[in-house]
Amino acid sequence: MKRIINNFKKYQYLLFELVKKDVKLKYRSSALGLLWTLLEPLLTMIVLTIVFETIQDRKIPNFAVYVLTGRLLYSYFANGTKLALKAIRRNSSMIRKVYVPKYIYPLSSALSGYVTFLVSLIVLIAVAAVQKIQPTWHLIEALIPLFTILVMVVGIGFILATLDVFFRDTEYLWNVVTMLLMYLSAIFYDGEYFIANKRFGMLLKINPLYNIIANFRHAVYGEAMNINYMLYSMGVSIIVLILGVGLFYKKQDKFVLYI
Repeated sequence: MKRIINNFKKYQYLLFELVKKDVKLKYRSSALGLLWTLLEPLLTMIVLTIVFETIQDRKIPNFAVYVLTGRLLYSYFANGTKLALKAIRRNSSMIRKVYVPKYIYPLSSALSGYVTFLVSLIVLIAVAAVQKIQPTWHLIEALIPLFTILVMVVGIGFILATLDVFFRDTEYLWNVVTMLLMYLSAIFYDGEYFIANKRFGMLLKINPLYNIIANFRHAVYGEAMNINYMLYSMGVSIIVLILGVGLFYKKQDKFVLYI
């Protein structure tokens, strides 16, 4: 463990530089640059609010905030894992020429997505203020789901980055999985009502991403988080991280043969 920590400290500056580079490259060809990080979730929220608030029979209080919380967390999960998935093959030329711990690449991809995600939370603060949602001390609890989703994305990122080296169809399969998870994360419908009244509500409860989103919403609305959701999502995230790191380290020496 001490060797791993020392190795991480040795390359932490490189990790920082890779994260910074990824953030800059994401908006290099965009006229609005980093401002798009704020505009994209805002515009998406407006469209989803207009469409789904109109067609739903059951009204959700402060629906714009409800949609935005779900959309922001889901977008980071989907984008962060997809960036990490491509990290090894995207940096294949560097891996062949220079020794750098290979875990740096998927980790920096997950972290760069997290940076832009945190910036996009400015939009959530603004919309919550417009809708007059009063913050309470429960808002501090938002740090737990925010940290949990980072752990989950890093863990899944290691798994996907490893699989993508050996199975090139991983990217296309993961696109299907993330689409399914979007509909099972209650971004634009009342998840708790669905769980209480619908036969397939169990699919929501076993989705750790929904558990994270639900607890983040509780914190934003000034409510106590669901302890069961917290324990379940944290447990799954830690297990996924352990599995991801284990798989990555087991297979990393073979990467150069396939990239």
